[in-house]
Amino acid sequence: MLRNLHLVVAAAVTTWCGGVAAQVAPYDPYAEFQESPPAVLPDGTLHWGTFFKSAALEQNYRRLWNLGACRGSNKAITVPVERNKVLIDRLPEQVFHGVVRHAAGSNAGGVIAFSNRDEDFGDAPVFFAQLHPSGATPVVVSGRSSPEFLASGMTVRLRATCDDRGHVAEPPSLIEIVTIPPDFVPDPVRPGRRDMIVGQVVRVKSGSLHLSVPSGRVRRVTVPVGEETAVMVDATAVELAAPGDLIEVKGRLWDGAGAPGAGTVFAGRVTVRKPGSVEDTAATTAPGTIVADVAAP
Repeated sequence: MLRNLHLVVAAAVTTWCGGVAAQVAPYDPYAEFQESPPAVLPDGTLHWGTFFKSAALEQNYRRLWNLGACRGSNKAITVPVERNKVLIDRLPEQVFHGVVRHAAGSNAGGVIAFSNRDEDFGDAPVFFAQLHPSGATPVVVSGRSSPEFLASGMTVRLRATCDDRGHVAEPPSLIEIVTIPPDFVPDPVRPGRRDMIVGQVVRVKSGSLHLSVPSGRVRRVTVPVGEETAVMVDATAVELAAPGDLIEVKGRLWDGAGAPGAGTVFAGRVTVRKPGSVEDTAATTAPGTIVADVAAP
């Protein structure tokens, strides 16, 4: 069952990032040329455009249109085409709380599967939070984790002292998993000084982290990780969402034809917190309960 869920999530990412991504601009089959609104509207809301219940039906219609075989006069064709459309922006905006089952893709068009119960999801409805293909959906992943969560490719931040060879002698008390802006260049590592070190994990091996640092003379840093080392996540990358995390999604639900599982939530905002550090959410909402408590403006 878990493998099947992974396949469904992967298929959703592939479909959205491929042909479905073109649906962000509302499709008018009768217009020769049309301007596409921006992904983020002036009032700050996301523009999603059109979802097609059947991608195959829409693709076939576009093929006929391009061939000149249909120009809007045959209602036997145009009526089903119109009924095939869902204007996402007109769906009411709601807030959902749940438990992450699987995440795939990146902030640009990624998908998070979540359900309303922190247990075997075999009988729990599974929803799919769809991130905007432009990367405009705000994502926050935070909370306390463990050293076992550290993996290659992550960007980490820690305060430590290294020698000329980039070796840190003592395990740091805290390692933060972070997301840095694309144009951010960390300060060089200065051997013999206690500095804030920011680098990308290239390898996790035998209780140590091997980091790549983008600037300065010391470009490789080896950091020991001990039992006393705390790991915190404070990032904006959907890839850091893990099964069992608590999730809040503000978005627009489509649970009709063409939607996988219990429905697709077109996410305007995603907040993920590690379960060991959710004091505020647990105080107001039972973990794993899906709540739709924000009405559309």
